[in-house]
Amino acid sequence: MTHLQRTLYSIIFLFISVSVFPQTGSFNSFGEDETILYTMNKQVGQFVRRFNMEEDSYGKRLATDDKKYHNNKLREEMLPILFDTYNPRTSGKLKQYFIDDVTDKSNPVFLNFLDKNWYAEVSATFTADGAEVNIILFLTLQEENLGSKWVISNVYYSYFPHLFPHTEDSVHQLYFLHPQSHELDFMNLHRALDDPAHIELYASNYYRPDYLTLFFYQMKMGQLKFKEINSVKFHFFQVKNWYFELSYFNRNDTNSGWLISNLKFVNDEEKKELIKSFKLCAIDK
Repeated sequence: MTHLQRTLYSIIFLFISVSVFPQTGSFNSFGEDETILYTMNKQVGQFVRRFNMEEDSYGKRLATDDKKYHNNKLREEMLPILFDTYNPRTSGKLKQYFIDDVTDKSNPVFLNFLDKNWYAEVSATFTADGAEVNIILFLTLQEENLGSKWVISNVYYSYFPHLFPHTEDSVHQLYFLHPQSHELDFMNLHRALDDPAHIELYASNYYRPDYLTLFFYQMKMGQLKFKEINSVKFHFFQVKNWYFELSYFNRNDTNSGWLISNLKFVNDEEKKELIKSFKLCAIDK
């Protein structure tokens, strides 16, 4: 082989090396990105389907006659990756107890989109008197004709509780209308109506302010104006003795997308108290 030929082959080899190795790195990177894309729960519906084993980890929907469909053994493998693994509240023995409960062979638990016992929590920015304020809206599903729709079920705005501050019983007893007031044509009613700061103390002992109506009123009057949505998460109560929270995580690894971000063991009474925060009794049929 002549010197010229050796030089030519060396140049060709160098060209191939420079061209191929960067591409190999790119292919590896593409493979990792593809794995993340397949593994992450991109939508809430996808999380529910994977929780129930109605969709595999590659995003393939499973037919009801597929052996994998609702397969508890496969669910035991799938469920651990539906948790936020970076959070100590969603790892360890508590997580395993939860998985054991929902995959119990005698009574497996599956999530149902149309079940009322899950709620959306939307954190949004509004403006009030020119200043930005954060308000949390709670939503629940309601059946509508042959389908369903999301409805606003409650609201939390830090300003509202200040309108109805907690009052001790000893103070509450100072504000009342005498039982014989009707004999005087309720002439003493002016005492209540001339003191708007304590007007709610003349209501029933069982009175509770309706913050959702206050929110609607302020929106209608232009006192509150919507600006933007900041974040969304979901609260699930469909599993007996359990509550879990679903949040979205934007990470560059396989533990990303919609994941269980909080998990609690709760009894029925504790669950009822938690649900009160998300809905008003008025929306129940």
